[in-house]
Amino acid sequence: MSSALFLNNIVKIFEKGTVNEKTALDHLELLVPAGEFVTVLGSNGSGKSTMFNIILGNIFPDEGSVILGEQNITKMKDYKRAYDIGCLFQNPLRGTAPNLTLEENLALAYTRKASRSFFALNRQDSRYFRETLSHLGMGLEDRMKTKMGLLSGGQRQAASLIMATIAEPELLLLDEHTAALDPAAAEQVMELTKRIVEEKKITTLMVTHDMDLALEYGTRTILLDRGKIRMDLSGSKRAEMTPGKLAEVFYSRTRRGRENPSGD
Repeated sequence: MSSALFLNNIVKIFEKGTVNEKTALDHLELLVPAGEFVTVLGSNGSGKSTMFNIILGNIFPDEGSVILGEQNITKMKDYKRAYDIGCLFQNPLRGTAPNLTLEENLALAYTRKASRSFFALNRQDSRYFRETLSHLGMGLEDRMKTKMGLLSGGQRQAASLIMATIAEPELLLLDEHTAALDPAAAEQVMELTKRIVEEKKITTLMVTHDMDLALEYGTRTILLDRGKIRMDLSGSKRAEMTPGKLAEVFYSRTRRGRENPSGD
Protein backbone atom coordinates (compact mmCIF):
# COMPACT_ATOMS: atom_id res chain seq x y z
CA MET A 1 0.00 0.00 0.00
CA SER A 2 1.32 3.43 -0.94
CA SER A 3 2.06 5.95 1.78
CA ALA A 4 2.36 9.70 2.02
CA LEU A 5 5.87 11.19 2.20
CA PHE A 6 6.62 14.21 4.38
CA LEU A 7 9.99 15.93 4.38
CA ASN A 8 9.77 18.18 7.41
CA ASN A 9 12.17 21.13 7.61
CA ILE A 10 15.11 19.19 6.19
CA VAL A 11 18.55 20.78 6.46
CA LYS A 12 21.73 19.24 5.08
CA ILE A 13 25.07 21.03 5.11
CA PHE A 14 28.23 19.43 3.73
CA GLU A 15 31.73 20.26 5.05
CA LYS A 16 30.23 22.49 7.70
CA GLY A 17 32.60 25.00 9.26
CA THR A 18 35.10 24.86 6.38
CA VAL A 19 35.73 27.12 3.40
CA ASN A 20 33.95 24.49 1.28
CA GLU A 21 30.74 24.58 3.34
CA LYS A 22 27.69 24.01 1.16
CA THR A 23 24.03 24.02 2.14
CA ALA A 24 22.46 21.31 -0.02
CA LEU A 25 18.99 21.42 1.54
CA ASP A 26 17.77 24.58 3.23
CA HIS A 27 14.78 23.88 5.52
CA LEU A 28 13.11 21.85 2.78
CA GLU A 29 9.39 21.19 3.27
CA LEU A 30 7.60 18.74 0.98
CA LEU A 31 4.37 16.79 1.45
CA VAL A 32 3.50 14.15 -1.15
CA PRO A 33 0.08 12.57 -0.49
CA ALA A 34 -0.30 8.82 -0.92
CA GLY A 35 -0.57 7.84 -4.58
CA GLU A 36 0.60 11.19 -5.99
CA PHE A 37 3.11 11.22 -8.88
CA VAL A 38 5.42 14.26 -8.59
CA THR A 39 7.99 15.28 -11.21
CA VAL A 40 11.03 17.14 -9.88
CA LEU A 41 13.03 19.69 -11.87
CA GLY A 42 16.31 21.22 -10.80
CA SER A 43 19.71 22.19 -12.18
CA ASN A 44 22.95 20.55 -11.05
CA GLY A 45 23.57 21.35 -7.40
CA SER A 46 19.93 22.15 -6.68
CA GLY A 47 19.65 19.45 -4.00
CA LYS A 48 17.82 16.72 -5.93
CA SER A 49 20.38 13.98 -5.29
CA THR A 50 20.74 14.98 -1.64
CA MET A 51 16.97 14.84 -1.21
CA PHE A 52 16.81 11.35 -2.73
CA ASN A 53 19.77 10.14 -0.66
CA ILE A 54 18.13 11.37 2.53
CA ILE A 55 14.87 9.63 1.64
CA LEU A 56 16.79 6.42 0.88
CA GLY A 57 18.82 6.65 4.09
CA ASN A 58 22.18 6.88 2.33
CA ILE A 59 22.82 10.05 4.33
CA PHE A 60 21.05 11.58 7.33
CA PRO A 61 19.79 15.18 7.61
CA ASP A 62 21.37 17.63 10.03
CA GLU A 63 17.91 18.87 10.99
CA GLY A 64 14.33 17.87 10.25
CA SER A 65 12.56 14.56 9.79
CA VAL A 66 11.48 12.12 7.08
CA ILE A 67 8.04 10.62 7.57
CA LEU A 68 6.77 7.75 5.39
CA GLY A 69 3.15 6.99 6.13
CA GLU A 70 2.88 6.96 9.91
CA GLN A 71 6.53 6.07 10.49
CA ASN A 72 9.44 8.38 11.23
CA ILE A 73 12.29 6.90 9.17
CA THR A 74 14.77 9.76 9.65
CA LYS A 75 17.41 7.59 11.35
CA MET A 76 16.38 4.23 9.89
CA LYS A 77 19.16 2.29 8.14
CA ASP A 78 19.07 2.25 4.34
CA TYR A 79 18.72 -1.54 4.02
CA LYS A 80 15.59 -1.46 6.20
CA ARG A 81 14.01 1.31 4.11
CA ALA A 82 14.65 -0.77 0.96
CA TYR A 83 11.71 -3.00 1.89
CA ASP A 84 9.32 -0.07 1.47
CA ILE A 85 11.07 2.18 -1.07
CA GLY A 86 11.70 1.23 -4.69
CA CYS A 87 14.33 3.19 -6.64
CA LEU A 88 15.41 3.34 -10.27
CA PHE A 89 18.54 5.12 -11.46
CA GLN A 90 19.89 6.48 -14.75
CA ASN A 91 22.29 3.55 -15.14
CA PRO A 92 20.15 0.54 -16.19
CA LEU A 93 22.45 -1.88 -14.33
CA ARG A 94 22.56 -0.05 -11.01
CA GLY A 95 20.65 -1.92 -8.35
CA THR A 96 20.68 -5.20 -10.31
CA ALA A 97 22.90 -8.28 -10.39
CA PRO A 98 24.20 -8.36 -14.00
CA ASN A 99 25.58 -11.90 -13.71
CA LEU A 100 22.26 -13.32 -12.53
CA THR A 101 19.43 -14.04 -14.95
CA LEU A 102 16.43 -11.78 -15.33
CA GLU A 103 14.34 -14.39 -13.50
CA GLU A 104 16.81 -14.52 -10.60
CA ASN A 105 16.88 -10.73 -10.34
CA LEU A 106 13.08 -10.63 -10.22
CA ALA A 107 13.10 -13.29 -7.52
CA LEU A 108 15.51 -11.25 -5.40
CA ALA A 109 13.26 -8.21 -5.73
CA TYR A 110 10.11 -10.23 -5.04
CA THR A 111 11.45 -11.56 -1.73
CA ARG A 112 10.81 -8.11 -0.26
CA LYS A 113 7.12 -9.00 -0.50
CA ALA A 114 7.23 -12.79 -0.16
CA SER A 115 9.72 -12.92 2.71
CA ARG A 116 12.46 -10.77 4.18
CA SER A 117 14.71 -13.66 5.04
CA PHE A 118 15.08 -16.02 2.09
CA PHE A 119 15.67 -16.14 -1.65
CA ALA A 120 12.42 -17.44 -3.16
CA LEU A 121 12.27 -18.87 -6.68
CA ASN A 122 9.68 -21.50 -7.46
CA ARG A 123 7.43 -22.46 -10.38
CA GLN A 124 4.53 -20.36 -9.17
CA ASP A 125 6.73 -17.28 -8.89
CA SER A 126 8.28 -18.04 -12.27
CA ARG A 127 4.84 -18.12 -13.90
CA TYR A 128 3.91 -14.87 -12.19
CA PHE A 129 7.10 -13.19 -13.45
CA ARG A 130 6.46 -14.42 -17.01
CA GLU A 131 2.87 -13.15 -16.94
CA THR A 132 4.01 -9.79 -15.59
CA LEU A 133 6.67 -9.41 -18.28
CA SER A 134 4.35 -10.51 -21.09
CA HIS A 135 2.33 -7.30 -20.68
CA LEU A 136 5.36 -5.09 -21.38
CA GLY A 137 5.55 -5.75 -25.11
CA MET A 138 9.36 -5.80 -25.02
CA GLY A 139 9.94 -9.56 -25.38
CA LEU A 140 11.27 -9.96 -21.86
CA GLU A 141 9.08 -12.97 -21.08
CA ASP A 142 11.21 -14.95 -23.56
CA ARG A 143 14.46 -13.85 -21.93
CA MET A 144 13.86 -15.05 -18.37
CA LYS A 145 17.03 -17.15 -18.43
CA THR A 146 19.16 -14.38 -19.95
CA LYS A 147 21.67 -12.63 -17.70
CA MET A 148 20.71 -9.05 -16.93
CA GLY A 149 24.00 -7.76 -18.29
CA LEU A 150 23.17 -9.13 -21.74
CA LEU A 151 19.83 -7.35 -22.13
CA SER A 152 19.56 -4.12 -24.12
CA GLY A 153 19.51 -0.83 -22.22
CA GLY A 154 15.77 -0.42 -22.65
CA GLN A 155 15.08 -4.02 -21.62
CA ARG A 156 17.31 -3.69 -18.55
CA GLN A 157 15.59 -0.51 -17.46
CA ALA A 158 12.13 -1.99 -18.01
CA ALA A 159 13.18 -5.06 -16.00
CA SER A 160 14.65 -2.79 -13.28
CA LEU A 161 11.36 -0.92 -13.10
CA ILE A 162 9.50 -4.20 -12.60
CA MET A 163 12.04 -5.14 -9.91
CA ALA A 164 11.52 -1.81 -8.14
CA THR A 165 7.73 -2.19 -8.08
CA ILE A 166 7.00 -5.93 -8.03
CA ALA A 167 6.88 -5.96 -4.22
CA GLU A 168 4.47 -2.98 -4.28
CA PRO A 169 6.58 -0.46 -2.34
CA GLU A 170 5.11 2.41 -0.37
CA LEU A 171 7.24 4.88 -2.32
CA LEU A 172 8.98 4.89 -5.73
CA LEU A 173 11.95 7.14 -6.55
CA LEU A 174 12.94 7.62 -10.21
CA ASP A 175 16.28 9.35 -10.76
CA GLU A 176 16.38 10.34 -14.46
CA HIS A 177 15.66 6.70 -15.26
CA THR A 178 15.24 7.24 -19.02
CA ALA A 179 18.07 9.74 -19.60
CA ALA A 180 20.57 7.12 -20.83
CA LEU A 181 18.16 5.42 -23.25
CA ASP A 182 17.53 6.06 -26.94
CA PRO A 183 14.27 7.95 -27.67
CA ALA A 184 12.24 4.86 -28.61
CA ALA A 185 13.30 2.89 -25.53
CA ALA A 186 12.83 5.94 -23.30
CA GLU A 187 9.26 6.35 -24.53
CA GLN A 188 8.50 2.68 -23.88
CA VAL A 189 9.91 2.84 -20.36
CA MET A 190 8.02 6.06 -19.57
CA GLU A 191 4.72 4.56 -20.76
CA LEU A 192 5.46 1.49 -18.64
CA THR A 193 6.23 3.77 -15.69
CA LYS A 194 2.93 5.58 -16.10
CA ARG A 195 0.98 2.34 -16.35
CA ILE A 196 2.57 0.74 -13.27
CA VAL A 197 2.29 3.87 -11.10
CA GLU A 198 -1.36 4.37 -12.03
CA GLU A 199 -2.32 0.70 -11.64
CA LYS A 200 -0.56 0.23 -8.31
CA LYS A 201 -1.22 3.82 -7.15
CA ILE A 202 2.37 4.15 -5.94
CA THR A 203 3.51 7.42 -4.38
CA THR A 204 6.22 8.54 -6.82
CA LEU A 205 8.95 11.17 -7.14
CA MET A 206 10.61 11.43 -10.57
CA VAL A 207 13.66 13.62 -11.19
CA THR A 208 14.02 14.80 -14.78
CA HIS A 209 15.70 17.57 -16.78
CA ASP A 210 13.16 17.16 -19.60
CA MET A 211 10.48 19.88 -19.51
CA ASP A 212 8.15 17.81 -21.70
CA LEU A 213 8.35 14.78 -19.40
CA ALA A 214 7.93 16.99 -16.34
CA LEU A 215 4.52 18.12 -17.61
CA GLU A 216 3.37 15.04 -19.53
CA TYR A 217 3.69 12.61 -16.64
CA GLY A 218 2.51 12.75 -13.08
CA THR A 219 0.04 15.06 -11.38
CA ARG A 220 2.35 17.71 -9.92
CA THR A 221 5.65 19.40 -10.82
CA ILE A 222 8.07 21.06 -8.39
CA LEU A 223 11.21 23.08 -9.02
CA LEU A 224 14.08 22.61 -6.58
CA ASP A 225 16.87 25.20 -6.46
CA ARG A 226 19.55 25.78 -3.83
CA GLY A 227 17.85 23.36 -1.49
CA LYS A 228 14.47 25.08 -1.58
CA ILE A 229 11.27 24.51 -3.54
CA ARG A 230 10.90 27.56 -5.78
CA MET A 231 7.81 26.40 -7.67
CA ASP A 232 4.98 23.93 -7.05
CA LEU A 233 2.56 23.34 -9.94
CA SER A 234 -0.59 21.22 -9.92
CA GLY A 235 -4.17 21.31 -11.13
CA SER A 236 -5.21 23.89 -13.71
CA LYS A 237 -1.97 25.90 -13.44
CA ARG A 238 0.03 22.82 -14.42
CA ALA A 239 -2.44 21.85 -17.14
CA GLU A 240 -2.10 25.30 -18.74
CA MET A 241 1.70 25.26 -18.58
CA THR A 242 3.68 24.54 -21.76
CA PRO A 243 7.30 23.27 -21.90
CA GLY A 244 8.36 26.66 -23.27
CA LYS A 245 6.68 28.58 -20.46
CA LEU A 246 8.02 26.12 -17.92
CA ALA A 247 11.57 26.69 -19.21
CA GLU A 248 11.11 30.44 -18.78
CA VAL A 249 9.83 29.99 -15.24
CA PHE A 250 12.64 27.53 -14.50
CA TYR A 251 15.42 29.93 -15.48
CA SER A 252 13.65 32.92 -13.90
CA ARG A 253 13.16 31.19 -10.54
CA THR A 254 16.67 29.71 -10.43
CA ARG A 255 18.22 33.07 -11.32
CA ARG A 256 16.13 34.75 -8.61
CA GLY A 257 17.28 32.10 -6.16
CA ARG A 258 20.92 32.86 -6.89
CA GLU A 259 20.34 36.59 -6.46
CA ASN A 260 18.37 36.05 -3.24
CA PRO A 261 19.54 32.75 -1.68
CA SER A 262 17.45 33.25 1.46
CA GLY A 263 14.28 33.10 -0.58
CA ASP A 264 12.91 36.22 1.17
